[in-house]
Amino acid sequence: MRFSYVMLPDYPLDDTIESIKLADELGFYACYAADETWHKDLWLLFAAAADKTTNIRFGPSLSAVTLREPSLIAQATATLDELTGGRAECVLGSGNFGLLAQYGIDWAKTKPLSRIKDAHHVVRTLLDEGAITHDGEFFSYNGLFTFARPVQERVPVKLGAMRGPKSFQVAGEISDGVHHALSYTKRAYEYMVDNVRIGAQRAGRDADSLDLGAWIVFATGPDSAAAKDAARAMVGLYASSMPVEQLERNDVDPAELTDIIAAVGEGRVDRAYELTSPELAERLSVAGTPAECAEKIKSQITSTGVNHLILAITDAALVKAFSGLELPGVATMREQLRLVHDEIMPAFASQPA
Repeated sequence: MRFSYVMLPDYPLDDTIESIKLADELGFYACYAADETWHKDLWLLFAAAADKTTNIRFGPSLSAVTLREPSLIAQATATLDELTGGRAECVLGSGNFGLLAQYGIDWAKTKPLSRIKDAHHVVRTLLDEGAITHDGEFFSYNGLFTFARPVQERVPVKLGAMRGPKSFQVAGEISDGVHHALSYTKRAYEYMVDNVRIGAQRAGRDADSLDLGAWIVFATGPDSAAAKDAARAMVGLYASSMPVEQLERNDVDPAELTDIIAAVGEGRVDRAYELTSPELAERLSVAGTPAECAEKIKSQITSTGVNHLILAITDAALVKAFSGLELPGVATMREQLRLVHDEIMPAFASQPA
């Protein structure tokens, strides 16, 4: 079982790099970050961390092909791969609904699945061959080349998927894996894994060789209530990007989120916290003591065939940055990384990677 963490790069840069260094020392597989205008630039951040780490991998999870041109994603990924000595990968997606709306882009009109397939071909080809001639529905090139070359023989290129079933099937058919964000029930992950396998089988590929990642809102610490409060403060922000089908697979009535999403849209994350009941937050996060977190992960996620846990670790500093809320008793980012290493990873040591 792989353990990674994904950050919203909003901390002071020195703090962020220290956390990445610790995750590297503790044996986390990768550090990912959101490639969104709302946050600090992940590519520059990871470049700064490259020579301060040894084994941890880096990349966006995810980079939106509606906002970042895929040939530029390939160029940045190849450059990061050289900087890290072969530790880069990337996850492609169609983008955060809320962010796209701020750019005046209607996500539903972008033909997201067709766009992702076209973009994946571009990124895969440029990473593998360094040049591309392509006349696609969304992206076209005539002899485009780059001298940015990766160190790895094959840089992993994965897809982000939330809606399905076709998005999961396409990931299984063409990519190196899928990162599925914001699901917390066995039913949701069985749906993901089953559809990835359908796509892989269609293409004559081995689904077991793919990276099947669960990207989850996460908070842990010795104080269970404090950890759950931290996750609760961020649930509305994340859940606002969940499609209706996914909410239902997570046993959530979309109507439960109407007022919460409206508050997030107004920039009132503090109000969204007030509107998010502890019971709803419990359904849309993995939070509590390390033992509580391990139990939920085992019963709802890894029992389905998921082989990669991607923890969106939430601490008091992140909550304060987004909402202004002061939450006492919440473990820091680095404290949580240590707790995951010391008390959660061992519970999954016997499971295959």
